[in-house]
Amino acid sequence: MAPPLYADLGKQARDIFGKGFHFGLVKLDVKTKTNNGLEISSSGQSITDLGKVSGSLEGKYKNKQHGATLTSKWSTDNVIASKLEFQDALTEGLKLTMDTKYNHNNGVKDGKVSAELRHDFISAAADVDLNLSGPIISASAVLGKPKCGWLAGYQMTFDTAKSKLIKNNIGIALDTKDFVLHANVNEGMIFGGSLYKKVHSCCEMGLTLGWTASTNIITLGVGSKYVFDQSTCARVKVSSNQQVGLGLQQKLNDCFTITLSSLIDTKNFNQGGHKVGLAMEMEA
Repeated sequence: MAPPLYADLGKQARDIFGKGFHFGLVKLDVKTKTNNGLEISSSGQSITDLGKVSGSLEGKYKNKQHGATLTSKWSTDNVIASKLEFQDALTEGLKLTMDTKYNHNNGVKDGKVSAELRHDFISAAADVDLNLSGPIISASAVLGKPKCGWLAGYQMTFDTAKSKLIKNNIGIALDTKDFVLHANVNEGMIFGGSLYKKVHSCCEMGLTLGWTASTNIITLGVGSKYVFDQSTCARVKVSSNQQVGLGLQQKLNDCFTITLSSLIDTKNFNQGGHKVGLAMEMEA
């Protein structure tokens, strides 16, 4: 079993605070799959404060024989994005990906080529954009063995046009089956940490802590997820800026899931400004 990628260090705690909350949104996701393996998904959302409506249509096809996956997505912003992935290309554990994006409104084209390598003791990732005048190169690596618990990682981004290192991050984690402790330092100025604990088979808790040296700002968050049964779960999170987030997810049947969420600003409780969200997922 390979260690996680750098971007996935501390993911368990981040999921406690990020998943299942749709503040200020009304969202609908529809997924289906054809007989030949083509996965089709459509998503639409409305931002209640602005009244802005957006949507997208995505198709994904996997060729298991050659380890290839082709994904194409079109959004109402008139942007077409395509991704071609090759799993276990050239050698086992190596994944090659090419992303392209085209904006029909302004004719802007963008893209990048990336690679991921997973081995028993190391997971590494690198990508470079397709800007030939000065590509931006990003790379990261995580060392360690998950069964032993301890992991250490490094992430960097280099702007070749400016010959400058624009991202320089390090992170460490203690990752066990039911307990994850993560700490990171970004640019030598932003310090962060998180704690994840699976208290019970139906209860998970998370804590995040951050400190920015330049502004001396401290942020703190506590969150929890409780699974009542196979179809119902509740989420709650509290932040140091006195905001409380609540979420309730109900799976009505095998095809339909609904999520209700709200964000309450306790320091301005009587003035209003609270946000609610509704998300519906349909799968056939």
